[in-house]
Amino acid sequence: MERCSRCHRLLLLVPLVLGLSAAPAWAGTPPVDVLRALRFPSLPDGVRRARGICPADVAYRVSRPAQLSAPTRQLFPGGFPKDFSLLTVVRTRPGLQAPLLTLYSAQGVQQLGLELGRPVRFLYEDQTGRPQPPAQPVFRGVSLADGKWHRVAVAVKGQSVTLIVDCKKRVTRPLPRSAHPVLDTHGVIIFGARILDEEVFEGDVQELVIVPGVQAAYESCEQKELECEGGWKERPQKQQSHRTQRSPKQQPPRLHRPQNQEPQQQSRYEEFVAGSCVPSLCLLLCQSSWNCVFGFP
Repeated sequence: MERCSRCHRLLLLVPLVLGLSAAPAWAGTPPVDVLRALRFPSLPDGVRRARGICPADVAYRVSRPAQLSAPTRQLFPGGFPKDFSLLTVVRTRPGLQAPLLTLYSAQGVQQLGLELGRPVRFLYEDQTGRPQPPAQPVFRGVSLADGKWHRVAVAVKGQSVTLIVDCKKRVTRPLPRSAHPVLDTHGVIIFGARILDEEVFEGDVQELVIVPGVQAAYESCEQKELECEGGWKERPQKQQSHRTQRSPKQQPPRLHRPQNQEPQQQSRYEEFVAGSCVPSLCLLLCQSSWNCVFGFP
């Protein structure tokens, strides 16, 4: 009788054990500092130190199309979280409409992206192809292209995404993704650019962090004061001083989509990927099309 009682207690523990073993690999993972992962502190080509939102803060100024990328699984070895917070402190060049961060799958599909400007766009596509482009969230009436510093938090949970700007404006949009969305981490994550897109990020970035769960997005305003100590916050600089002036000959090459010549297209594409990917990242071009497969050894 006692043996049966013990067996009964053990059977009651089975669902708990199975539940723990089924927990996502990213559960309990620490925040991912994207800037550090992309080696911003080492000042790669096109990046230099700048003063942040407060005098004591350190930011990074991206003054040209710097090619900053890394394998996604290097940042998210346990998989990309289903619900997450994206936190950034950023100041773009006035009038800019460009991506801040883009995540591609191994097949070259853009799965995740945050585009700053007027309006702000959030791009998301899971393994089922949802949501379709017409349903991609667009935050109209929100502008991050005024040349001023902004604290931005994005909370993705379930079927919605919420944008919080400067702890004052909060806007929620539907995100009709699948019930169990998955983002492929065998591709590449790129800062400030999209493959074959001419628009690139130019401005200052102080923080870019991705945290599992949405709590970080809603608590970010409680943990950080918008005003600096002493009640002083850096005023936005004039556009001329904020953006490095260059002569036409000094302009860096843009990520142009070549026209009319297919061989030239492939050459430009290879040049971009080879320059933007870390040594462990390889690119296999599929025939003569623009589709690509990112493969890792």
